[in-house]
Amino acid sequence: MGIFKKLFRNKKQASTESQDEERSKYMPSEKIPIDELFTINFMKNGGKFIYCDSYEEINQNFSNILVENNWNNSNVLCFNDELKNKFKTFNLKFENQNPSFFFTTCESLIADKGSILISSNQIKENKVDSLPESFVLFATTSQLKETISEGLRSIKDQNKNQIPSNITTLKHFKHTLEEKDFMTYGSSTKNLYLLLLEDL
Repeated sequence: MGIFKKLFRNKKQASTESQDEERSKYMPSEKIPIDELFTINFMKNGGKFIYCDSYEEINQNFSNILVENNWNNSNVLCFNDELKNKFKTFNLKFENQNPSFFFTTCESLIADKGSILISSNQIKENKVDSLPESFVLFATTSQLKETISEGLRSIKDQNKNQIPSNITTLKHFKHTLEEKDFMTYGSSTKNLYLLLLEDL
């Protein structure tokens, strides 16, 4: 996952512009790496992306999110016991009443759409629009999939005994001028922070 280190570690970057100029216009276009494709599309959709290469960085950035939004000592909706345990040292109340944000994992990160694939494993039987407006999502680079088909195949492979229900994607992370335009019909816009841990 070299692209994340290039983007977020301020290391020297090779000039791709000069390389593109040297390529003939008749050559097939180079395929964008899956991690770079996801980053471009996710941020284009309005998502807030935070790359971390250790749990120490995850904790620091999570703390920054809480401070930025004044969420310290607030109620948090979270259905994942593993997440609750990992982040139990923070000053949060994992209660379902009037939560400030929804804290969750996901099934996959879909690169070609810059979207998040979730299911009843994360949201139970709730509709997305009934969940809090703000999401903080914890995911790993190994969850990157190029297409929704690959994401669905991954769900099937990991849940051979019982495939989860309520499978959907989150793909709108900023409000459009016309909230009910054709592209956003049937979906719910969420203010989403993605804490992405490098695990490959």
